[in-house]
Amino acid sequence: MLIIGHAVVRDVLDGDEARVIDLVRQAYLLHEQGRTSVPHSVFLRFPDAARNRIIGLPAYLGSDPPAAGMKWISSFPANIERGLDRASAAIVLNSLETGQPEAVIEGSVVSARRTAAGAALAAQLLTAERRPDGLALIGCGLINEQVLRFLTVALTPPASLVLHDTDPRRAEAFAARAAALLPATTISVAASAEQALAAHRLVSIATTASEPHLELTACQPGSVVLHLSLRDLHPEAILSARNVVDDPDHVCRERTSLHLAEQLTGGRDFIHTTIGRLAGGAALPPGDGPVVVSPFGLGVLDIALAEHVRRTAAQRGLGVRIEDFTPVPAAAVATARPTRERT
Repeated sequence: MLIIGHAVVRDVLDGDEARVIDLVRQAYLLHEQGRTSVPHSVFLRFPDAARNRIIGLPAYLGSDPPAAGMKWISSFPANIERGLDRASAAIVLNSLETGQPEAVIEGSVVSARRTAAGAALAAQLLTAERRPDGLALIGCGLINEQVLRFLTVALTPPASLVLHDTDPRRAEAFAARAAALLPATTISVAASAEQALAAHRLVSIATTASEPHLELTACQPGSVVLHLSLRDLHPEAILSARNVVDDPDHVCRERTSLHLAEQLTGGRDFIHTTIGRLAGGAALPPGDGPVVVSPFGLGVLDIALAEHVRRTAAQRGLGVRIEDFTPVPAAAVATARPTRERT
């Protein structure tokens, strides 16, 4: 068993955004080709703490070589007030020969970066004919910080960046970090989410909202909205847009905005295409209204990045190896047991 902690995961992934985007692209293509197995994620909720949850995402990725495992990720929004990250995670990778667990990887870095990489890939594909002149971020937490980094690689550094958060102090702190990352970018803080939506044709929404609170009427024509937190938009807003998802069966669950839109209409005709189809060269069907990208976050993306981290860490001799994590076969124990010398 190889144990790979937070610092090692960052050592492997830091500065390698282009490679991470490519791994995510490949995973989406394999999923579109039917070369994955992605059961529905399991939501563990708590009767006396409705905002908290822990989610299990098992997945198989038919890459070469293939990989399988599970991400176990918690979301405790009150952690932000405690000075902790909202989400924490662990990823287990299993041997496809024996089924035994062979690696445990700290998963919060993997989870945030696969989310950001997927958003950047979608933005890259959807703005190929007309690149945005700036970027608006609604929600100034870890996810949008990574989205900013990945969009800077997938597109170009934005000339203008507009930020909004329900906590102005968090927005100002984010602005300071963004200024250090992008010294040539003009950065401002919007007083409302609607102002941020109106500011630029590319918007990323990553909040802790559990109920819809936003319309899209403020958006510029031709806007692309990366709806990463999945529950911010009213179902009517979803129905007014051209919708791109990672997987319709996964995203239309657990009271996401798209799930509510499905309940409202009785169908999924409002979903126009998937990220995997776009990555494979398909065009977005024509239509009016903004384009909304709502990725549920498929476990195969976590497995793709985690397997990359595992292989790289093993090659570099990083991480902690535990030889007796799984039961040792009796024959091996007998072989290893010292024998008494005869006299």
